[in-house]
Amino acid sequence: MKNPTPLQVVLVSSFLLASLAFLGVLAYGWVVLSKVDFLNGFFVFLLVGIFSFIIFFFMLQRFIYRKIKVIYKSIYDFKVTKDEPKTLRIKMSSDVFETQAEEVEKWAETKKQEIDKLKQMENFRKEFLANVSHELKTPIFNIQGYIETLIDGGLDDPEINISYLQKASKNVSRMNSIIKDLETITSLETGKIQLIHSSFRVNDVVSEVFDALSYQAKDKNISLKFKKSCSTGFMVEADKEKIKEVLFNLISNSIRYGKEGGETQVGCYDMEKNLLVEVSDNGIGIPKEHLPHLFERFYRVDKDRSRISGGTGLGLSIVKHIVEAHNQSVHVRSTVGVGTTFGFTLKKSSS
Repeated sequence: MKNPTPLQVVLVSSFLLASLAFLGVLAYGWVVLSKVDFLNGFFVFLLVGIFSFIIFFFMLQRFIYRKIKVIYKSIYDFKVTKDEPKTLRIKMSSDVFETQAEEVEKWAETKKQEIDKLKQMENFRKEFLANVSHELKTPIFNIQGYIETLIDGGLDDPEINISYLQKASKNVSRMNSIIKDLETITSLETGKIQLIHSSFRVNDVVSEVFDALSYQAKDKNISLKFKKSCSTGFMVEADKEKIKEVLFNLISNSIRYGKEGGETQVGCYDMEKNLLVEVSDNGIGIPKEHLPHLFERFYRVDKDRSRISGGTGLGLSIVKHIVEAHNQSVHVRSTVGVGTTFGFTLKKSSS
């Protein structure tokens, strides 16, 4: 038999032992008594078969149990009690060792995935600390330079004292922005920020963001418009302030990285249960190889230009976390020289 079950092993062993006892009785009767006693032989066959089956069954079951318990204690690190897991209970009619081999393989695969995840988290932690250090180093270095200049006599020079204090203040504001954005992302990841759902019109929120960014858009002569698809007052159910933050980040990015005299348009598209909101610009576009990384923390397509324009590198990461906290999705598509479109979905309001 190939891969016999414990029950089959017990049955075969008991049968062989009973058969030997049966043949022994027949041989004894033939040699000693000069007659073959089949009746006694059959009785001995049954008796030996039953007792050997019982003994072999419980001995083998106990042996397998002890071996498997050691395996489970090793791989799952638990103390076996009366409430032992079902997988530890021996089913003699099944291929026990094959079952346990599958369990061990599953355990090994799970551990491998855990190890891979820990390695990824460790790499993420190192990369994150390096990014934070790099982002904070520049404003700290600038502040230090301005203060040292003022201490060395610049404070008495009316041509530079106010200017350097204003520059130092600007760098402090940048550090505060980075820290605030990091706190927002951490709160969203850990669930500390509870979403306050309500029904509202997307158009109204977009209009508020347009008003808040009108001066920024005017400086670059960029027009802020609704697409025709957004003329309907779509009602959605979400956290209004958080969605306003999403739109603020996306629209301010389109202005910050848009071209002079360009435009930013917001469109809304009915998707039955959800509403798709898209923020589009006709700017310089983003190279294809950068698109998969845009929502990563501190990721920048053009690092020098991003810092000059005042971005913290965390805006799109916040956008992603807020949208996913609503159990929705966010995406981006872009063509160099044509423009970029960011889109996200929201649950439509039933009221």
